[in-house]
Amino acid sequence: MSEQAWAGGQVTARAHCVLAPNPGPMTLDGTNTWVLLEPGGTDAMVIDPGPLDEAHLQRVCRVVADAGARVTETVLTHGHLDHSEAAPRFAQITGSRIRAVGRGHDDLADGDVITAGALEIRVVATPGHTSDSVSFALAADHALLTGDTVLGRGTTVVAHPDGELAAYLRSLETIADLTGNGEVTRILPGHGPLVPDASAMVAFYRTHRQERLEQVRQALLDGAAAEADPVEGVLTRVYADVPREVWPAARMSIRAQLDYLGVR
Repeated sequence: MSEQAWAGGQVTARAHCVLAPNPGPMTLDGTNTWVLLEPGGTDAMVIDPGPLDEAHLQRVCRVVADAGARVTETVLTHGHLDHSEAAPRFAQITGSRIRAVGRGHDDLADGDVITAGALEIRVVATPGHTSDSVSFALAADHALLTGDTVLGRGTTVVAHPDGELAAYLRSLETIADLTGNGEVTRILPGHGPLVPDASAMVAFYRTHRQERLEQVRQALLDGAAAEADPVEGVLTRVYADVPREVWPAARMSIRAQLDYLGVR
């Protein structure tokens, strides 16, 4: 929704963003690597160390060191490489363990609590963008770290076939519940700036998804369903105004929408 430039930095009392040097159509300004540290604490956790870029990892380490802390937990919102590629190297550098969905004995599940000293985050399962997508509630800051489930600007892709629209819509409902009860007032996304009004952004996302589904239904009625490739038929009818560099992502979302509508 917002178009302001984003460079990261200290965002809340406990969250500092180090922006990875991988800007692009899909990554916006770059991947947000989040350093979480309780004020005065000495144990930090890092969410999404990002792509394998040694200079970026050293910048993250400097933020932690300048605060007089050490990294004890490396945590992933999902497995896409722009978020996770550096995790093994970063864990090696810091001596931390990796926490993620589908990573062996440190697997994460909905409701799990991860701590670093006095800092605490709660796992909120939010599949849909990918099957392994999770968000993290930082209750002390009334914030939710959403990875790619909700971005700081624009909307995200449902990365079919691993991503699934029905699951994504349920995840938006989950986040809406958290914003509705006041537990979450702001979003710390995986790309783009801080979202200061979490409730408004989630409402925008839910409306956008429903509007897109209606547009896809209409495109099918208008002839896309009869074409050799319904995906391309929907793409040219519904996404014609979308920049062509993001058409590959649009195709994934269209496939997820067609699957949701029962169109094969």
